[in-house]
Amino acid sequence: SKREINMRKLDSTKVRPLKSEQFLRIEDHDFALRPGFGGSPIPVGIDVQVESIDSISEVDMDFTMTLYLRHYWKDERLSFRSNRNKSLTFDGRLIKKIWVPDVFFVHSKRSFIHDTTVENVMLRVYPDGNVLFSLRITVSAMCFMDFSRFPLDTQNCSLELESYAYNEDDLMLYWKHGNKSLRTDEHISLSQFFIEEFSASSGLAFYSSTGWYNRLFINFALRRHIFFFVLQSYFPAMLMVMLSWVSFWIDRRAVPARVSLGITTVLTMSTIMTGVSASMPQVSYIKAVDVYLWISFLFVFLSVIEYAAVNYLTTIEERKQLKKRGKASGMYSIDAVQAMAFDGCFRDTDVDVDLTAFSDRCEENDTRARAASVSNVDTTRIKRKRSLKGNVGRIILQNNHVIDTYSRIIFPSVYIVFNFFYWGLYI
Repeated sequence: SKREINMRKLDSTKVRPLKSEQFLRIEDHDFALRPGFGGSPIPVGIDVQVESIDSISEVDMDFTMTLYLRHYWKDERLSFRSNRNKSLTFDGRLIKKIWVPDVFFVHSKRSFIHDTTVENVMLRVYPDGNVLFSLRITVSAMCFMDFSRFPLDTQNCSLELESYAYNEDDLMLYWKHGNKSLRTDEHISLSQFFIEEFSASSGLAFYSSTGWYNRLFINFALRRHIFFFVLQSYFPAMLMVMLSWVSFWIDRRAVPARVSLGITTVLTMSTIMTGVSASMPQVSYIKAVDVYLWISFLFVFLSVIEYAAVNYLTTIEERKQLKKRGKASGMYSIDAVQAMAFDGCFRDTDVDVDLTAFSDRCEENDTRARAASVSNVDTTRIKRKRSLKGNVGRIILQNNHVIDTYSRIIFPSVYIVFNFFYWGLYI
């Protein structure tokens, strides 16, 4: 009746529908149900444009990506008459009143729709009922990384899309334009990785309680830049190993010099290894960089052990010489270099070298120094220093142990062979 109609108009609790809702006849249908309910599954096409890959985290084993996600489907309930066949475009306010696909990201940790300055959602409806639904989303998802070849590795990650409620009997997800459905920005770049390829694929996922679901995959391969790790890890490790070899050319009786050099290189290698491990997840397997650093550490450590063996054998040799010459047990003579440091004259008879001519010169110099006047003392010292310069190098070379001689060849040769096999295996 007219009275009831007037009462409805005066009822302030009723909200009049918008013109767009009236135009699409939203109130005439139940949009809680999917299009074509009870019939064949509704096909929903997907295409994606990747705007950027924001970060790759090895510690958390995840990646963050910003993308445009677009859905295509047909809902005849939204069809309308149009003389010019023009589409209608809406923002996010209409989304809550119609049916839209419930696509979610599998293995995602965090995700959000951008809302600056307004929510980045677009809905476009065509006269025949075809619908385009677009979102701008940033999502962080898991990437199951394998670091056995780190930092010479290539990581394969994927972002997976799937319907949460509708299985394959109700909804069929597919790539709208096949392989061309996945597009990327030409300026995408990462600090530590080079993006080798992007590809799209599809498959099925089974859940024991709900059945089979269509799943779409955004696959991309990342190859790590090696130059940064060469400068930060490999090159310093090489230098420390080479520095440890310097001790093989130092006199075997220069204990402070050789021990301090060995301890310094060992501590530096430990610092390098700790720095690399701090930036990596605590995995239970050995990485490629661990192999290189531990082998380098072993070379440095063996150079210290090498000097310990040299020093021990030298001590045994000197004790045997002392016993042969009938000297007191436990007394050690001063070597040639130390004697020269005291008064510039060599007087050590325990060193197994031919220094007869050198000792004669020293005796002659002592005799002349006692007989000459004070004015000739300086001249005698200058001559003595000149004669010592030609013999110091020969004394040091002859005073090296045979182990040092072999170590100068064996250590560099083995290390070069190790580097050859290492880089040939992992590159």
